Amino acid sequence: MKILFATSYVHKAEEIQKMLPNDFEISTLKDLNLQEEIPETADTIEGNARLKVEYIIEHFGIDCFADDTGLEIEALNGEPGVHSARYAGPERDGVKNLELVLERLNGVENRKARFKTVIAFSFRGEIHLFEGIVEGKIRLEKSGKEGFGYDPVFEPEDCGKTFAEMALDEKNKMSHRARAFEKLILFLKTL
Repeated sequence: MKILFATSYVHKAEEIQKMLPNDFEISTLKDLNLQEEIPETADTIEGNARLKVEYIIEHFGIDCFADDTGLEIEALNGEPGVHSARYAGPERDGVKNLELVLERLNGVENRKARFKTVIAFSFRGEIHLFEGIVEGKIRLEKSGKEGFGYDPVFEPEDCGKTFAEMALDEKNKMSHRARAFEKLILFLKTL
């Protein structure tokens, strides 16, 4: 079975392909020759995942899945949340986003945070949602060279190291994205 993953990030698609059973094959937005960005204008992570799927259905008539992820920090009332990729501005600068989080948490004792991924999967006219969450905290400073985005400051609960200090295989076993995809995969196996 071939499934469209509504993303233009080839590495993310390759990562997910490795998690899927052998009888599933992923295609991406590049396979559709879609150059424009799918609007992400919802107020929630769930809403953005759903918007991407609805866009593909409306423009191409294809069942697919899409994900959206956000970092939610308790002391910042859930920010950056749905705005995680554009927290410091529309240019999606991961370094500036991370620096802004550290700046806003300067002197704040409560460092509790969580990463949340929601996958929307359209199948035969219905959209199903799958959520993955990893609880943790924001470190005082960056640590590690792996990963991207907020990985150098996010330490998962009971782990002792940031996502950026983990090899990709180790991160994938416990990440928010992996947890959401495990739920999607279980659902796909029932089809």
